[in-house]
Amino acid sequence: MKVRDVMTKEVVVLSESTPYEEAARILYGNKISGAPVVDATGKIAGILSEKDLFRAMFPCYGEYLAEPHAYLDQESREGMVGDIRYEPIENYMTAPAVIVDADAPLLRAGGLMLAYGLHRLPVMEKGRLIGIVTREEIFQTILQRHLFSRFLKVDAGQRSIITHP
Repeated sequence: MKVRDVMTKEVVVLSESTPYEEAARILYGNKISGAPVVDATGKIAGILSEKDLFRAMFPCYGEYLAEPHAYLDQESREGMVGDIRYEPIENYMTAPAVIVDADAPLLRAGGLMLAYGLHRLPVMEKGRLIGIVTREEIFQTILQRHLFSRFLKVDAGQRSIITHP
């Protein structure tokens, strides 16, 4: 099975200059946990995930070492999100993006995700973004095809249990 067989074709794409707050609203509003980020020329520059947005609320190691007392009150750390709300996401995204070709075997994408600790990969064809594939899509597809095929019937994305005597 190929990546193109399970990828999501409608992809939310963010710009490097998108402010933190707007990016968070876009992810939340679309019920997604990450999206590709493109530069001014439209090329993929990175990926922004909830994890990246969350990590932005914490100091980097150097900042913590310089002023550890400033980071001891975890309750006040929540307010830090207000301080970064207008900063561009290029400051927080994971870059460069790890990508996968649409015709790559499904487990190649899964292996890249495991190797890099990722949950999603932009899917490319001839240098153009055509979709996104998630770890969940890969895992569910493999379970459905190889483990549950006798008990789980898939009809247009709907799962229903079928018992076999």
